[in-house]
Parts: sequence; structure tokens; C-alpha cells
Amino acid sequence: MALGAALTAIFTLAAMISVVWVPYDTSVLTIANRTLPPSLAHPLGTDHFGRDLLSMLMAGARTSIAVALVAVGIGIGAGVPLGLAAAARHGGWLDEIIMRGNDLIFAFPSLVIAILITAVFGPSAFNAILAIGIFNIPVFARVARGGALPLWTLDYIKAARVAGKGRGLISVQHILPNIASLLIVQATIQFSLGILAEAALSYIGLGAQPPTPSWGRMLADAQTLIYSEPQLAILPGLAIVGMVLGLNLLGDGLRDALDPRLRRVRG
Repeated sequence: MALGAALTAIFTLAAMISVVWVPYDTSVLTIANRTLPPSLAHPLGTDHFGRDLLSMLMAGARTSIAVALVAVGIGIGAGVPLGLAAAARHGGWLDEIIMRGNDLIFAFPSLVIAILITAVFGPSAFNAILAIGIFNIPVFARVARGGALPLWTLDYIKAARVAGKGRGLISVQHILPNIASLLIVQATIQFSLGILAEAALSYIGLGAQPPTPSWGRMLADAQTLIYSEPQLAILPGLAIVGMVLGLNLLGDGLRDALDPRLRRVRG
């Protein structure tokens, strides 16, 4: 978990710093400085447009993390209430509608849905957020419903119902706090998948558009130079791998720390 937290913190810190400062303006092309080797002026060298690679990676981290973070927020904001509502009305028509809607979305691969949405509405970071966020909704709805259903059979929930509390109030006051650990772990997983999805969309030209830097766009620009200038592809590739690996390790660590059953096993 410590390694995952460290990797995630490094890339997150780089993204936060890039909001206010990067070593060089990533929108300025300096062809005279193209493909320079690492130096004091350019610690990671420059790309084939003369842009500083360190600046591009920092700004690319900002784009990827922002897209994935907002997409996960959409999934949590819409999916969790739907999942809680479905669990509260288990077996009823509302539960059936929500679950069949989830099945409909899951019938199509997430990347295909993202490509379809961005192809229809145009390539942009906003549409990439929308596409990834839509697929996150049924994921969080299923997790919330699956975690909430067993709780509705417990005595303290029955006591709350006898006391006159409605299903909605019980879901917010008693169910949601008890499934928060599940949602946190799932959020880290979806965050890492969002990073990959954003990179994939940008790679095929349907995500963030130039001059906005993106790790996926950097990979796409470098594919024709993979033999002559391999660092142009290796560096953004390592950034994607590092961020996704960090989030996955962090998610596994959080699951172990927050799941009481795993704590008992270790004890």
C-alpha cells in the first residue's frame, strides 16, 4: 500500500504543481530544439516539436487525472443513489428497471461506448469525461446495491424501520456509512481505469485535443518515431503504467485495511 500511495502522490503532486507552474510553456513549439537529449535545461529532453518533455508529462498528468477524477465523481454521484434505491426496493419494479438499465450498459464494452459518444459529439476532454463517467454509473450502482442488500436484513435496520424512518433516510443514515469502504476501494479501481480510458481515447484522437497535453496524445505523436526516438513513447508509457500501478496497489491496500474480515484473518 505504501508503494501505491507514494506513486499516486508523486503523479498527483506533479499534476497539482502543473496547474500553476511548468518549466516551459507546452503550447510553444521550438523546432530548433527538437529531440534534444536530457540536460540541465531539459532534464528529460525535448520532443519532436521542441517541447520540454518534463513539462509535457506534468501537464499530461493534470489532464489525465482531471478527466478520470471527474468521471469517477459522475459515477459515484449518480450510481450510488441508484444502487441504494434499488437495494431499498429489492425485488420491486424500481430495482428491476435500475438493474436492467445497468445490464444494457454493460452489454457494450466501455471503450466502445466511449468511442461512440466522442465520435458523435466530437473529440474533446469534456466528452471523454462524459463517456467514461456514464460507464462508471452502473459500476457504482452494482457495488452500492450489492453492499446494501445484506444490511437490510440486519436487526438495527429493522429497528429503524419500526421507529418510523423511511427507506431513503435509512439508506443515507445507516446503509451508506457501512458501505463507504466498498465505494472507496471501487473508486480507486475506477480511477485507474479512467486513466487508461482517457489515454486510449487521446491516443486515437477522441480525447483531449492539442495543444492540451495528454499522455495518450504523447504516445500517438511518438509512434512514428519509436525506433529513432524511443524515449518519446517510453516516458508517457511509464507515466501511465506508474499511475495505474500506484492506484491499483493503493486500492488493494485500502481493501485490506478497510475490510473487517481481512483484518480478522491477519489477526
